[in-house]
Amino acid sequence: MLQLHPDDVILRNARLATLDPDKPAPYGLMEKQALILRGETILALIPDADLPAHLPGQHDMQGRLVTPGLIDCHTHLIFGGNRAAEWEQRLNGVSYQSISAQGGGINATVTATRDSTPEVLFQLAQARLVRMMREGVTTLEIKSGYGLNDEAEEKLLRVAQRLAQHHPIEISPTLLAAHAVPQEYRQHPDGWIDHICQHTLPTLWRKELFEAVDVFCETVGFTPAQTERLFQAAQRLGIPVKGHVEQLSNLGGTALVSRYHGWSADHIEYLDEAGVAAMAQSGTVAVLLPGAFYFLQERQRPPVERLRQHGVPMAVATDYNPGTSPFASLHLAMNMACVQFGLTPEEAWAGVTRNAAQALGRGSTQGQLKAGYKADLAIWDAESPVEMIYEPGRNPLWQRIFRGQIQ
Repeated sequence: MLQLHPDDVILRNARLATLDPDKPAPYGLMEKQALILRGETILALIPDADLPAHLPGQHDMQGRLVTPGLIDCHTHLIFGGNRAAEWEQRLNGVSYQSISAQGGGINATVTATRDSTPEVLFQLAQARLVRMMREGVTTLEIKSGYGLNDEAEEKLLRVAQRLAQHHPIEISPTLLAAHAVPQEYRQHPDGWIDHICQHTLPTLWRKELFEAVDVFCETVGFTPAQTERLFQAAQRLGIPVKGHVEQLSNLGGTALVSRYHGWSADHIEYLDEAGVAAMAQSGTVAVLLPGAFYFLQERQRPPVERLRQHGVPMAVATDYNPGTSPFASLHLAMNMACVQFGLTPEEAWAGVTRNAAQALGRGSTQGQLKAGYKADLAIWDAESPVEMIYEPGRNPLWQRIFRGQIQ
């Protein structure tokens, strides 16, 4: 017999899209349910008819749709400046090589980020964060990577820490010092990897500023050998890893991430059968980033059907960044994942809830409506979860609950 406390929060008369894969209905949908929250967690899901009519702490959902809060598991949210003028130049026929030679590209963002004060970076990132929260995002990953020296990388991670302190959203910070080779190491990229492994990684880990380490393993980034040195350094310190891999070519980066039991392999447009099999064996999540695919007008799609066949969980994220995916909308990313990559709407929803939680090492505590899971919820004026994908410009979010607290 369920014993209720006076402080329990009861959401009655709700339609629950639990995203629980053990539920038989699409989206794990359950009709006419009551969701009981105790503190920061979900206590129980029970039929509404099984509750007495008059109880303290009741909130009538009036048949509204309740889902887990959305999780954006790949963003570069904190940076200085923007690259709108650069994008306009590209549309007017100026090559990326020419723009880069003039100080554009990622170097422009690195310069602007290094030159920005922590307060400026905080204000810029906060505006982006609020936009995402308004769409029902309750957990967000934020990478460093636009500092590319110890001082600036720490500055970015401390801004992420401050965002977490000022907002109810949960933030998962990631160290991406191996995002690109900084100008100071242009002629000696191995030296930058050495510096990260020997100084940046252990120093910032001791300061508890990040949860995982990421790397851009690509022809225009870091080699598999350099990537493995970074992963070995992380492994010695017990730090989880993930990777930007197989976006522009197939270097075997996904198999490398999987060998180190990485949380996720992200982008993966050029992923092959061997890489998919490696992910299936290691439990590494495939993070699909359709915003960059769209913005860069790419043609090589990730191998979604192979990932399905091997049972690899697929997450969907915005990849919000100034150069290749300036879209602070997870709803839009879900739409793109369906239209461009062929995901079903139910797969897209799993991609921003339970699979995204797994990609952030939170698969056993977030991303589903299930007893014992965190009470991070989104409540919608909608009949079906597909509505948020079908019409991304319309936001039917009615209310948010962060760790059991109604906002």
